[in-house]
Amino acid sequence: MYLDFLRYFFRANNAHTIHSPFVFEFYNKIFKAKSVFPDFSIIETERKKLFANNSTINRQDFGAGTKKNTPEKISSLAKTSLKPKMWSQLLFRIIKYYNYKTIIDLGTSFGITTAYLAKANTDVQVYTFEGCPETLKIAQSTFHNLEIQNVHCVIGNIDITLEDNLKKIKQIDLAFFDANHREEPTKRYFEKCLKFKAENSCFVFDDIYWSEEMKNAWERVKNHDEVSISIDLFFVGLVFFRKGIIKQHFTLK
Repeated sequence: MYLDFLRYFFRANNAHTIHSPFVFEFYNKIFKAKSVFPDFSIIETERKKLFANNSTINRQDFGAGTKKNTPEKISSLAKTSLKPKMWSQLLFRIIKYYNYKTIIDLGTSFGITTAYLAKANTDVQVYTFEGCPETLKIAQSTFHNLEIQNVHCVIGNIDITLEDNLKKIKQIDLAFFDANHREEPTKRYFEKCLKFKAENSCFVFDDIYWSEEMKNAWERVKNHDEVSISIDLFFVGLVFFRKGIIKQHFTLK
């Protein structure tokens, strides 16, 4: 991944080289925004509680992570699996700026990023999918502590639960893919969600350089015919489906 980051760093551009008005606006008004919202500190307090929680759970992992049957400390899992606040807060800003209402969250973990999604707008509805029952219990405790009532939890293997639930949801404004860091499942979830996108939707993919499989998955996603704009931020990749614009890819610092 170190070599991948070096390659990314030397080809990444800043605002002065962005010729797309839409991406220029995204870069300056969302990605580089300095605004801090009261919910940030409240959610980060919950993150600290998880970092300090030395209780153990038996985690069931359907993704590409290490599969264990032995108890694992919540604190250790939180430090390795929770998305850093910079990226969770980016998702918050995207939802708020574009006034998104319906959010798909593939991979609840302990609920910190999901909490950012849910707090971004007062009338947003978040549908979060998690495979591990014990992990979801911790996330639900996080939601309770933060008085979040607009998160709908779906438990079970996403391969089984996703399609039927998408049919009930009908339209996706933002989808965050952070469940299974393998090529085929990522592509499969993308294709299923694609059927329910709107013209203004945004799909965000986590850890696009995490492995060769994820790099391949990201290449397949950004080159899809229905994707008009793709943005590589190294740790996450974003795609948009705006009509009437030339297909373009951006690598941004």
